[in-house]
Amino acid sequence: VNNAGVGHVGPLESLSLEEMKKIFDTNFFGAVRMVKAVLPDMKRRQSGHIVVVSSVMGLQGIVFNDVYAASKFAIEGFCESLAVQLLQFNVFVSMVEPGPVNTDFEAKLMEQVSHCEFPGCDATTLRYFREIYLPASQRIFCTLGQSPDAVAEAIVKVIGASRPPFRTQTNALYTPLVALKYADPNGDLSVRTFHQLLFNYGPLFHFSL
Repeated sequence: VNNAGVGHVGPLESLSLEEMKKIFDTNFFGAVRMVKAVLPDMKRRQSGHIVVVSSVMGLQGIVFNDVYAASKFAIEGFCESLAVQLLQFNVFVSMVEPGPVNTDFEAKLMEQVSHCEFPGCDATTLRYFREIYLPASQRIFCTLGQSPDAVAEAIVKVIGASRPPFRTQTNALYTPLVALKYADPNGDLSVRTFHQLLFNYGPLFHFSL
């Protein structure tokens, strides 16, 4: 079970390439290194199950989470590709995709970024981030966030399945949001919907979700 992860939230302009690489080194390459370590023995045994904790942000990008979402998109593509070839070895790949989870990890991250200066970011973007995104995000975690136990139970269920599912979203409230992306081949529906929710409705963002 791969569950290593680091978070990041904030305007892209303030994030250095080195910081981006660190996020990918844990969220993507950390999982890849573990898979490479266990895969040869699973193939020899003709049996195995790899569970990767991804995120709904591996399916739908979220504003001000650009690089974090990108790292989760990367692991989703990696797992989708790997799952196909491993079926012939009776090795299953499962991705568990939580939405917001109420943990100290998230609380500390939000507290930290609320005091950051974000050098290089324009005033308009910074205002949207501080005055609209952060309050809405905090309310989302309070109203829609799952407990760590709920996510752990979902993982245990996936592990114990006789035929493990490839993809499991742990929070059903986010399924309609992800579906927007696949409802419109152009991608405009999901992009414009999220833009309206955040920038047009502002404080109502958490209720719209």
